[in-house]
Amino acid sequence: MLKNKLIVMAVVGSFALTSCEKFDDQRPTISGIAVANADFSTLEGAAILGGVAGVLSNKNPNDPNGNYTVFAPTNAAFARLGLVDEGSLGALQGSFLTNTLLYHASNGNLAGSAINAGGSSASAIGVPRRFISRGADKYINGSKILATDVAASNGTVHVIDKVMIATGVNIVASAQLLSGSKVFKGPELTFLVAAVVKSGLAPVLSDPANNFTIYAPTDAAFKAAGFPTVQSVSDAPAAVLQAVLLNHAIPGGRFTSEVSGTTAATAGGGMLNYGAFTNGTFTIKSNGITTPANMVIPDILCSNGVVHLIDRVLLP
Repeated sequence: MLKNKLIVMAVVGSFALTSCEKFDDQRPTISGIAVANADFSTLEGAAILGGVAGVLSNKNPNDPNGNYTVFAPTNAAFARLGLVDEGSLGALQGSFLTNTLLYHASNGNLAGSAINAGGSSASAIGVPRRFISRGADKYINGSKILATDVAASNGTVHVIDKVMIATGVNIVASAQLLSGSKVFKGPELTFLVAAVVKSGLAPVLSDPANNFTIYAPTDAAFKAAGFPTVQSVSDAPAAVLQAVLLNHAIPGGRFTSEVSGTTAATAGGGMLNYGAFTNGTFTIKSNGITTPANMVIPDILCSNGVVHLIDRVLLP
């Protein structure tokens, strides 16, 4: 996982707003804004569990003006991942939670007027986030920016509707992190990893020269498609698995906010059909299934593409 060399973050703190959390301009710190806003209570809990709470009570020593910029997910953003309280947040690996929080922060004061399509911003862990326009809306990665320029004494807060996730490793390694409980404690992609290995596609999906959008079926999706165990996946013919997996790959890594049109050609020569873009996601259908797949966790940034977890196998 990525290592943080900057002392950036807390996205929120658990601290009450006191006089020591204010600077000369008398505005609250970023921590103070979050503590005072009930819609950031899950974020506050995440910061405490992630061991990064409190830093945003102070000026940023890594910025000449002492500022941070934080893209702050709302409670509803966390709820999309099933994270609603301390108990559910505890389902996440600590290092993953910490790096996820740090991915939402950066050094310096980035104004809303500087968030323009085609631009990007480096996060506190060094991995960039990119800015996208879709209609009249602005996005950072696949997350819609709901509000901008909430001013603090030590920077700026922008509000977003989805938690941003970046693994820092390639597509195959990202799937292995999930299947090995290194991200979410419950394995999700064990069957997919077995399929990638048996199909012989691991070198292709690991190659930094290759960039893909991957619609990744969960373990439950494989079971529903007729693979009751991981061994049943490993026992399937490599050519069959390769054809199935290539039907889940689109050349070029795209967040949900970047997908346009209603169809996309797959790396295997097939065609996927997209449903309407609703609440930041869409359904995906292939020729081999009658019911479209839903996105379970969208917009996971990998070093060579973007992965979206889905609840059905897209059979060719």
